[in-house]
Amino acid sequence: MPVITKISVQKKNKNRYSIFADSGKGEEYAFSVDEDVLIKYQLKKGMELDDLAVTEILYQDDIRKAYNLALHYLSHRMRSEGEVREYLTKKEIPEPTIQEAVNKLYKYKFLDDVEFSKAFVRTQMNTTDKGPEVVKIGLKEKGITGKIMEEAMLEYPFERQVEKAELLASKFVVKNKKDSSRILKQKLEQFLIRKGYPFRVIQLATEESVAEKVVEDELDALRYQGEKLQRKYSKWTGFEYKQKIKQALYNKGFSIELIDRYLEEVSDGEEDSFE
Repeated sequence: MPVITKISVQKKNKNRYSIFADSGKGEEYAFSVDEDVLIKYQLKKGMELDDLAVTEILYQDDIRKAYNLALHYLSHRMRSEGEVREYLTKKEIPEPTIQEAVNKLYKYKFLDDVEFSKAFVRTQMNTTDKGPEVVKIGLKEKGITGKIMEEAMLEYPFERQVEKAELLASKFVVKNKKDSSRILKQKLEQFLIRKGYPFRVIQLATEESVAEKVVEDELDALRYQGEKLQRKYSKWTGFEYKQKIKQALYNKGFSIELIDRYLEEVSDGEEDSFE
Protein backbone atom coordinates (compact mmCIF):
# COMPACT_ATOMS: atom_id res chain seq x y z
CA MET A 1 0.00 0.00 0.00
CA PRO A 2 1.53 3.40 -1.00
CA VAL A 3 2.75 5.62 1.81
CA ILE A 4 2.94 9.41 1.54
CA THR A 5 6.59 10.44 1.66
CA LYS A 6 6.39 14.15 0.87
CA ILE A 7 3.86 16.98 0.42
CA SER A 8 5.00 20.17 -1.28
CA VAL A 9 3.33 23.43 -2.32
CA GLN A 10 3.17 23.90 -6.09
CA LYS A 11 5.18 26.85 -7.39
CA LYS A 12 2.55 28.10 -9.85
CA ASN A 13 -0.42 27.67 -7.53
CA LYS A 14 0.08 28.15 -3.81
CA ASN A 15 -3.34 26.64 -3.08
CA ARG A 16 -2.42 23.25 -4.52
CA TYR A 17 -0.13 20.58 -3.13
CA SER A 18 1.82 17.81 -4.83
CA ILE A 19 1.64 14.45 -3.07
CA PHE A 20 4.59 12.03 -3.37
CA ALA A 21 4.38 8.40 -2.26
CA ASP A 22 6.45 5.22 -2.08
CA SER A 23 4.81 2.00 -3.16
CA GLY A 24 7.96 -0.09 -2.81
CA LYS A 25 9.76 1.23 -5.88
CA GLY A 26 11.01 4.45 -4.37
CA GLU A 27 9.47 7.89 -4.02
CA GLU A 28 7.45 9.20 -6.97
CA TYR A 29 4.80 11.80 -7.71
CA ALA A 30 1.33 10.41 -6.98
CA PHE A 31 -1.21 13.23 -7.46
CA SER A 32 -2.01 16.82 -6.50
CA VAL A 33 -4.86 18.25 -4.45
CA ASP A 34 -6.39 21.54 -3.44
CA GLU A 35 -5.58 22.86 0.02
CA ASP A 36 -9.16 22.29 1.19
CA VAL A 37 -8.99 18.63 0.13
CA LEU A 38 -5.62 18.25 1.83
CA ILE A 39 -7.10 19.53 5.09
CA LYS A 40 -10.38 17.59 4.75
CA TYR A 41 -8.60 14.24 4.41
CA GLN A 42 -5.78 15.23 6.79
CA LEU A 43 -3.14 14.12 4.32
CA LYS A 44 0.33 13.98 5.86
CA LYS A 45 3.69 12.29 5.57
CA GLY A 46 3.59 8.62 6.60
CA MET A 47 -0.11 8.11 5.80
CA GLU A 48 -0.99 4.93 3.94
CA LEU A 49 -3.27 5.27 0.89
CA ASP A 50 -5.45 2.51 -0.53
CA ASP A 51 -7.03 2.66 -3.99
CA LEU A 52 -10.51 3.52 -2.64
CA ALA A 53 -9.14 6.43 -0.60
CA VAL A 54 -7.20 7.81 -3.56
CA THR A 55 -10.29 7.54 -5.80
CA GLU A 56 -12.39 9.47 -3.26
CA ILE A 57 -9.68 12.12 -2.74
CA LEU A 58 -9.29 12.70 -6.47
CA TYR A 59 -13.06 12.92 -6.95
CA GLN A 60 -13.33 15.54 -4.22
CA ASP A 61 -10.42 17.39 -5.78
CA ASP A 62 -12.22 17.41 -9.15
CA ILE A 63 -15.23 18.93 -7.42
CA ARG A 64 -13.00 21.57 -5.88
CA LYS A 65 -11.46 22.38 -9.26
CA ALA A 66 -14.92 22.80 -10.78
CA TYR A 67 -16.00 24.93 -7.83
CA ASN A 68 -12.95 27.18 -8.19
CA LEU A 69 -13.52 27.56 -11.94
CA ALA A 70 -17.13 28.55 -11.26
CA LEU A 71 -16.06 31.07 -8.61
CA HIS A 72 -13.72 32.71 -11.11
CA TYR A 73 -16.53 32.77 -13.67
CA LEU A 74 -18.89 34.33 -11.13
CA SER A 75 -16.34 36.96 -10.07
CA HIS A 76 -17.10 39.11 -13.13
CA ARG A 77 -20.88 39.40 -12.61
CA MET A 78 -23.94 37.57 -11.31
CA ARG A 79 -24.81 34.49 -13.32
CA SER A 80 -27.56 31.90 -13.42
CA GLU A 81 -27.16 28.22 -12.60
CA GLY A 82 -27.71 27.48 -16.28
CA GLU A 83 -24.83 29.75 -17.29
CA VAL A 84 -22.50 28.14 -14.75
CA ARG A 85 -23.45 24.64 -15.91
CA GLU A 86 -22.86 25.59 -19.54
CA TYR A 87 -19.48 27.10 -18.68
CA LEU A 88 -18.31 24.03 -16.75
CA THR A 89 -19.60 21.71 -19.48
CA LYS A 90 -17.47 23.57 -22.02
CA LYS A 91 -14.52 22.91 -19.70
CA GLU A 92 -15.28 19.19 -20.20
CA ILE A 93 -16.20 18.60 -16.59
CA PRO A 94 -18.46 15.53 -16.04
CA GLU A 95 -22.08 16.15 -15.06
CA PRO A 96 -21.86 14.49 -11.59
CA THR A 97 -18.91 16.74 -10.73
CA ILE A 98 -20.78 19.81 -12.03
CA GLN A 99 -23.78 18.91 -9.86
CA GLU A 100 -21.63 18.67 -6.73
CA ALA A 101 -19.94 22.00 -7.55
CA VAL A 102 -23.33 23.65 -8.12
CA ASN A 103 -24.61 22.30 -4.80
CA LYS A 104 -21.58 23.81 -3.11
CA LEU A 105 -22.14 27.17 -4.83
CA TYR A 106 -25.72 27.25 -3.56
CA LYS A 107 -24.61 26.25 -0.09
CA TYR A 108 -22.30 29.25 0.16
CA LYS A 109 -24.81 31.52 -1.64
CA PHE A 110 -22.67 32.18 -4.70
CA LEU A 111 -25.64 31.03 -6.80
CA ASP A 112 -29.21 32.27 -6.40
CA ASP A 113 -31.41 32.08 -9.49
CA VAL A 114 -34.22 34.04 -7.84
CA GLU A 115 -32.06 37.06 -7.05
CA PHE A 116 -30.19 36.73 -10.34
CA SER A 117 -33.45 36.78 -12.30
CA LYS A 118 -34.82 39.81 -10.47
CA ALA A 119 -31.56 41.70 -10.98
CA PHE A 120 -31.53 40.71 -14.66
CA VAL A 121 -35.05 42.05 -15.23
CA ARG A 122 -34.31 45.30 -13.42
CA THR A 123 -31.14 45.82 -15.43
CA GLN A 124 -32.89 45.16 -18.74
CA MET A 125 -35.73 47.48 -17.75
CA ASN A 126 -33.47 50.34 -16.65
CA THR A 127 -30.70 50.17 -19.24
CA THR A 128 -32.35 48.96 -22.47
CA ASP A 129 -35.49 49.65 -24.50
CA LYS A 130 -36.55 45.97 -24.38
CA GLY A 131 -40.13 45.10 -23.57
CA PRO A 132 -41.11 42.27 -21.19
CA GLU A 133 -41.46 39.60 -23.89
CA VAL A 134 -37.87 40.11 -25.06
CA VAL A 135 -36.69 40.16 -21.44
CA LYS A 136 -38.39 36.78 -20.92
CA ILE A 137 -36.50 35.38 -23.90
CA GLY A 138 -33.29 36.58 -22.26
CA LEU A 139 -34.19 34.77 -19.05
CA LYS A 140 -34.97 31.55 -20.91
CA GLU A 141 -31.60 31.72 -22.66
CA LYS A 142 -30.01 31.78 -19.20
CA GLY A 143 -32.00 28.76 -18.09
CA ILE A 144 -34.65 30.61 -16.08
CA THR A 145 -38.24 29.38 -16.49
CA GLY A 146 -41.43 28.67 -14.57
CA LYS A 147 -42.21 30.28 -11.23
CA ILE A 148 -38.79 31.91 -10.93
CA MET A 149 -39.37 33.72 -14.23
CA GLU A 150 -42.89 34.74 -13.22
CA GLU A 151 -41.66 36.14 -9.92
CA ALA A 152 -38.79 38.00 -11.60
CA MET A 153 -41.07 39.61 -14.21
CA LEU A 154 -42.96 41.33 -11.39
CA GLU A 155 -39.93 43.65 -11.28
CA TYR A 156 -41.14 45.07 -14.63
CA PRO A 157 -44.56 46.57 -13.76
CA PHE A 158 -47.22 47.45 -16.35
CA GLU A 159 -46.90 51.19 -15.69
CA ARG A 160 -43.18 51.08 -16.45
CA GLN A 161 -43.85 49.15 -19.65
CA VAL A 162 -46.28 51.83 -20.83
CA GLU A 163 -43.87 54.62 -19.89
CA LYS A 164 -41.02 53.07 -21.88
CA ALA A 165 -43.23 52.18 -24.85
CA GLU A 166 -44.61 55.72 -25.02
CA LEU A 167 -41.09 57.16 -25.02
CA LEU A 168 -40.06 54.83 -27.85
CA ALA A 169 -43.25 55.66 -29.73
CA SER A 170 -42.78 59.43 -29.47
CA LYS A 171 -39.28 59.14 -30.92
CA PHE A 172 -40.53 56.81 -33.65
CA VAL A 173 -43.29 59.24 -34.65
CA VAL A 174 -40.82 62.10 -35.03
CA LYS A 175 -38.50 59.94 -37.12
CA ASN A 176 -41.34 58.76 -39.38
CA LYS A 177 -43.40 61.94 -39.56
CA LYS A 178 -43.52 61.76 -43.37
CA ASP A 179 -45.82 58.72 -43.16
CA SER A 180 -49.59 58.93 -42.94
CA SER A 181 -51.17 58.31 -39.54
CA ARG A 182 -52.49 54.91 -40.67
CA ILE A 183 -49.15 53.70 -42.03
CA LEU A 184 -47.34 55.26 -39.08
CA LYS A 185 -49.56 53.35 -36.68
CA GLN A 186 -48.94 50.06 -38.47
CA LYS A 187 -45.18 50.60 -38.51
CA LEU A 188 -45.18 51.67 -34.86
CA GLU A 189 -47.13 48.60 -33.78
CA GLN A 190 -44.68 46.29 -35.57
CA PHE A 191 -41.75 48.20 -34.08
CA LEU A 192 -43.05 47.80 -30.53
CA ILE A 193 -43.87 44.13 -31.12
CA ARG A 194 -40.26 43.53 -32.14
CA LYS A 195 -39.14 45.34 -28.99
CA GLY A 196 -41.18 42.87 -26.93
CA TYR A 197 -44.14 44.90 -25.67
CA PRO A 198 -47.54 43.20 -25.18
CA PHE A 199 -50.64 44.23 -27.15
CA ARG A 200 -52.30 46.25 -24.38
CA VAL A 201 -49.16 48.34 -23.85
CA ILE A 202 -48.72 48.82 -27.61
CA GLN A 203 -52.34 49.92 -27.92
CA LEU A 204 -51.96 52.59 -25.24
CA ALA A 205 -48.59 53.85 -26.52
CA THR A 206 -49.74 53.93 -30.14
CA GLU A 207 -52.99 55.78 -29.45
CA GLU A 208 -51.20 58.38 -27.38
CA SER A 209 -48.35 58.98 -29.81
CA VAL A 210 -50.24 58.89 -33.10
CA ALA A 211 -52.94 61.16 -31.65
CA GLU A 212 -50.27 63.82 -31.20
CA LYS A 213 -49.75 63.89 -34.98
CA VAL A 214 -52.14 66.80 -35.67
CA VAL A 215 -53.91 67.42 -38.97
CA GLU A 216 -51.34 69.94 -40.17
CA ASP A 217 -48.55 67.40 -39.63
CA GLU A 218 -50.59 64.86 -41.56
CA LEU A 219 -51.02 67.32 -44.43
CA ASP A 220 -47.31 68.05 -44.43
CA ALA A 221 -46.62 64.32 -44.72
CA LEU A 222 -49.14 64.08 -47.54
CA ARG A 223 -47.50 66.98 -49.40
CA TYR A 224 -44.13 65.26 -49.05
CA GLN A 225 -45.45 61.99 -50.45
CA GLY A 226 -47.47 63.85 -53.11
CA GLU A 227 -44.42 65.67 -54.45
CA LYS A 228 -42.62 62.36 -54.88
CA LEU A 229 -45.63 60.93 -56.71
CA GLN A 230 -45.89 63.95 -59.00
CA ARG A 231 -42.37 63.22 -60.20
CA LYS A 232 -43.13 59.50 -60.50
CA TYR A 233 -46.25 60.08 -62.66
CA SER A 234 -45.00 63.15 -64.51
CA LYS A 235 -45.47 61.45 -67.90
CA TRP A 236 -49.22 61.25 -67.27
CA THR A 237 -51.66 64.15 -67.74
CA GLY A 238 -55.21 65.16 -66.99
CA PHE A 239 -57.65 62.81 -65.26
CA GLU A 240 -55.34 59.75 -65.35
CA TYR A 241 -52.56 61.76 -63.71
CA LYS A 242 -54.88 62.91 -60.93
CA GLN A 243 -56.31 59.42 -60.33
CA LYS A 244 -52.93 57.74 -60.16
CA ILE A 245 -51.71 60.22 -57.54
CA LYS A 246 -54.98 59.97 -55.63
CA GLN A 247 -54.88 56.15 -55.55
CA ALA A 248 -51.21 56.07 -54.56
CA LEU A 249 -51.76 58.51 -51.68
CA TYR A 250 -54.76 56.50 -50.48
CA ASN A 251 -52.63 53.33 -50.51
CA LYS A 252 -50.11 55.16 -48.33
CA GLY A 253 -52.77 55.61 -45.68
CA PHE A 254 -54.01 59.18 -46.20
CA SER A 255 -57.71 60.00 -45.94
CA ILE A 256 -59.73 60.93 -49.04
CA GLU A 257 -60.57 64.27 -47.40
CA LEU A 258 -56.91 65.25 -47.03
CA ILE A 259 -56.02 63.90 -50.47
CA ASP A 260 -58.73 66.06 -52.07
CA ARG A 261 -57.48 69.03 -50.07
CA TYR A 262 -53.95 68.46 -51.32
CA LEU A 263 -55.07 68.05 -54.93
CA GLU A 264 -56.98 71.31 -54.69
CA GLU A 265 -53.78 73.01 -53.52
CA VAL A 266 -51.89 71.56 -56.46
CA SER A 267 -54.67 72.56 -58.84
CA ASP A 268 -54.65 76.12 -57.50
CA GLY A 269 -50.88 76.31 -57.98
CA GLU A 270 -50.88 74.77 -61.43
CA GLU A 271 -54.27 75.49 -62.91
CA ASP A 272 -53.72 73.34 -65.96
CA SER A 273 -52.20 70.34 -64.18
CA PHE A 274 -55.33 68.20 -64.33
CA GLU A 275 -57.11 69.59 -67.41
